[in-house]
Amino acid sequence: MSDKSCLFCGIVAGRTPAHRVFEDDVVVAFLDTRPLFHGHVLAVPREHVGTLTDLPPDAVGPFFTRVQILAGAVERGMGAAGSFVAANNKVSQSVPHFHVHVVPRNRKDGLRGFFWPRTRYADEAEAESVARRLREELAEG
Repeated sequence: MSDKSCLFCGIVAGRTPAHRVFEDDVVVAFLDTRPLFHGHVLAVPREHVGTLTDLPPDAVGPFFTRVQILAGAVERGMGAAGSFVAANNKVSQSVPHFHVHVVPRNRKDGLRGFFWPRTRYADEAEAESVARRLREELAEG
């Protein structure tokens, strides 16, 4: 079920443009428009659920299996040493549709604690180039 007023439901339905990197019957994943680092991906369940605690128990495993695959692709595709995988549950959740952040990380990348200065892609072409690189990595992996 989708929520017509939800930004992420709009992306899932194709009404709202996004740089998609992965989609199947469980998850749609796309670049964050204000990434911590280039390659920062948001993974959302296709069905509208507000928080992790709203995700049906039988959907948790399939959802996080996709997140696991995305984390590997983000690391390889962005040449990162690792990744940060996290979700807010209500507090600091900017869009009330459950989503998981998959962020490429490197040692001394400047991220400290929970102070996360956001950046932007230079333009749509740069964002699409990053999305393409991640899609290619997912296709190979």
